[in-house]
Amino acid sequence: MAKGRGGFGGGMPGNMNQLMKQAQRMQAQLEEKQAEIQTMEFEASSGGGVVSVTVNGRKELTKVEIDPDAVDPDDVEMLQDLILAACNEALKKCEQETQTQMSQITGGLGGGMF
Repeated sequence: MAKGRGGFGGGMPGNMNQLMKQAQRMQAQLEEKQAEIQTMEFEASSGGGVVSVTVNGRKELTKVEIDPDAVDPDDVEMLQDLILAACNEALKKCEQETQTQMSQITGGLGGGMF
């Protein structure tokens, strides 16, 4: 039987070391990008701007602004819906930015693991 270059023999250790180094670089880039995203802010509004919220990259609500004209004691449910809509939109923006930033590093590997 002739020895060839296929299989698990010849050349594999060098390629494995290179692959490990590449994985370590990618891990470092991911951690750096995640830290960067955590410092970002994402704002969204609803009701034509009467409710505005801001979340940070850690997906924490950091600011809520409500136009006094949006406060109607007879329609609290409307205000609650506007706040929910704005919060969900801001969180969606944060998630989209996170996915975009991570896929630039991973080249689309891992399909939604972040």
